Amino acid sequence: MSARNIIDSAPLGALIRYTDGSPRPSARFTKKLATWERSNGVGRLVKKEPPRVYPTWTAPASFTLHEGNFSSDGVILVTIMRSHSVDSRLVFEVAEEPKPGQVRVLLDFGGNTELLHLAESVTAAELWIAREGYRNARFRRRRRRR
Repeated sequence: MSARNIIDSAPLGALIRYTDGSPRPSARFTKKLATWERSNGVGRLVKKEPPRVYPTWTAPASFTLHEGNFSSDGVILVTIMRSHSVDSRLVFEVAEEPKPGQVRVLLDFGGNTELLHLAESVTAAELWIAREGYRNARFRRRRRRR
């Protein structure tokens, strides 16, 4: 699946797997493995952005994947986000869509929507919003497909 298909059809909250098709190098080759991991991985789709026109150039449409957090004592220190352009040569696939009944906590800003959290229920979403202090966040339940 191409990056364009992800932008057009994948819902926010879906797990997206991406690859460049190359085989995984042995763990003893740490630099090669680190390079391979930058082009092969999985992340949760948190944002889609349309093309943006600037006076001297146009930024293509893109999407952002949340790949993980590094934390210490319950405090998130680093969040790993990776953005992919619509013209990416990587191959993408939807590994998992949000389950029906799950609730997406969203934040709107500048005409874009970003997924902040994927909760199991409305109650869990409300508790997360209250705990994290996002006053402008809203939530939307994932409905069953017909």
